[in-house]
Formats: sequence, structure tokens, C-alpha cells
Amino acid sequence: MIEAKGYAAQSPTTDLAPWAFERREVGPHDVQFEILFCGVCHSDLHQIRNEWFPGIFPMVPGHEIVGRVTNVGSHVKKFKVGDLAGTGCLVDSCRECDSCKEGLEQYCENGAVGTYNSYEKDGKTPTYGGYSNTIVVHEDFVLHISPDLDLAAVAPLLCAGITTYSPLKHWKVGKGHKLGVLGLGGLGHMAVKFGVAFGAEVTVLSTSPKKEEDAKKLGAHKFVVTTDEEQVKGVKRYFDFILDTVSAEHDINMYLSLLKRDGTHICVGAPSEPSKIHAFSLLAGRKSLAGSGIGGLPETQEMLDYCAEHNIVSDIELIDIKDITASYERMQKGDVRYRFVIDMATL
Repeated sequence: MIEAKGYAAQSPTTDLAPWAFERREVGPHDVQFEILFCGVCHSDLHQIRNEWFPGIFPMVPGHEIVGRVTNVGSHVKKFKVGDLAGTGCLVDSCRECDSCKEGLEQYCENGAVGTYNSYEKDGKTPTYGGYSNTIVVHEDFVLHISPDLDLAAVAPLLCAGITTYSPLKHWKVGKGHKLGVLGLGGLGHMAVKFGVAFGAEVTVLSTSPKKEEDAKKLGAHKFVVTTDEEQVKGVKRYFDFILDTVSAEHDINMYLSLLKRDGTHICVGAPSEPSKIHAFSLLAGRKSLAGSGIGGLPETQEMLDYCAEHNIVSDIELIDIKDITASYERMQKGDVRYRFVIDMATL
């Protein structure tokens, strides 16, 4: 086994703290890489607090992982020692179901294996995430990272990036479309960048007037304060699509009223409490309420290549891992522009 160190939550009621553990040895098809940076996702906080489902403890969070390859298995063909590499939200899947065969491993019908808070395919070995110094992953779930981009700012692309890129691609959002981005946080700021890059007219929908300047700097064409009734009236039946990135409770019915006939509200944020949807919010205009989860491995690599070609990365604040609990508190208050990334040299 490979000795590793990281930060773990020992239970849903304890803060993250240093923890030593073991990774598996590098198998024939495995890639081991030194973790240089790991993004901090709101889902990390949800999971260590058991807000979605019972967790597996001790839990080492982190699924926006980038680093440099230090070892490869004897049958590995895609990577060599010294390459930059990344791993996102998944480290395995069944490879056999229709979703896996179509490169949509995130929807694996037999259960994909999460990068942390999950069990390996043996059903008993827990997975541990990127708040650590090293990781071993099957080469099929390791991604190539361009050396032309700021590596720390690439890390959030492995979740925040693909989570917004995938639905925009699936619904073919682009020129001629009016896109509303609900929430301007880690996911929302990436949705703005991609929406603009794809040619859509992008409007940020936010409860925070102070974010308007940032939204415009990111490329948004319009900004609507959703607590201002007059501003909201101005965009009734306006949008073709709304990409909902909010992870706190909010009234989806109000936002459905902002869609044109046949418009689609796409949820990518995951509040801890279920939403109440009135049937007439959908019936009045033949509107659709949809969801999208991260992306498969081929699409994630496509997204990373697109970002390298168009010089797109996340806006980040680099932190020391000892400040992770304070960073969570700031994240909950929306006090981050727009993604915390842990510098693993501080471990």
C-alpha cells in the first residue's frame, strides 16, 4: 500500500483535520499522480455534513484534482511520468451499461464510483478524494491537462467547469439564445464564461446587487437583481434557458415564469431540501424542468481541450489547507470570487 496524508472529517459533526491513510498500489492500468491543487466544491461541505445522504467516514473530500504523474502501471498507454493530469468527480464505473458505452459514465446504470465518499467496485474499499498529497486512479478516469493554462485555475474545471459545460452543450445553447444564469458562484461564473463563449446572450440572475460589476467583467450582457420586482418584470417570458446553479433553497416557480414558451430550466445546483413545483408553472407555456449531472470522461476531456484553446479557466482564490474550515464558512456566505483552490504544497 502507498502511504498518503490529507485532511479528513472523522464524522459529520467534526471539522476537517490532518489524517494519514493508505492508497492502493499502482496496478497495471493505474496512474499515480502527486496532487498539486484541489478545488473546493460546495458539495464537499454537503457531504461531510451528511446533508444529501449518509456518508462514509473518515471522509477525505475533493474532486477537482490536478497534479503531475509520478508512476504508471505496466499497461498504461495514455500517460507517462511527468505529465500533468487531473481527476474529477468519478474514478470508476461499470464500463458495460448503455450510459458507460456512450461515454456518459456519470449516469452509469450500475453505479459510478465517486472520487470520495464512495466504495470501489469491490463494495468495501472506501474512496478518498483530493484533499491529499497523492492519488491512484485507473487511466480511463484520468484526464490530460494543458501546460498552457494556470494549473491551479484549471482544478475547478473538473467539477464546476464540466457541470456547466455539459448541459449547455446538451441543449445546444448558443447564438440566438437568451440564457439566464441563476447564481454567480463557483458554477455560475463558469456558466457565464461558457455561455458567452458559445455565443448566447447571457443574463446573470442574482440576489446580490454587488455582483453586477463582476458579472459584466466575466462577459455577462445583462444583470437582474431577483429581489427587485421591477427588474424581474422586465424579464418575464424572456429566456430560452435558465441554468440554475444555486445550492440553497429558492423558489423555482418564480424563475419558471421568466422562461419563454417551450423554455427549459436546467438544475445543476443541488439544495439539501426538495423544491415544490406547481404544475401550472410548467403547463403555462409548455415549459420543461430538467437536470444535468457533471459530465462523462470524453466530454470532460473535450471541455478541458476547449478551455485550453479559448484560454478559459476559473477565477480562484488560492488557500492554505489549514484554512479549509474558515473557507467553508466564507463559501456559505458567498464570500469567494469564485472558487477556493487548495495549494497542496501547504499540506
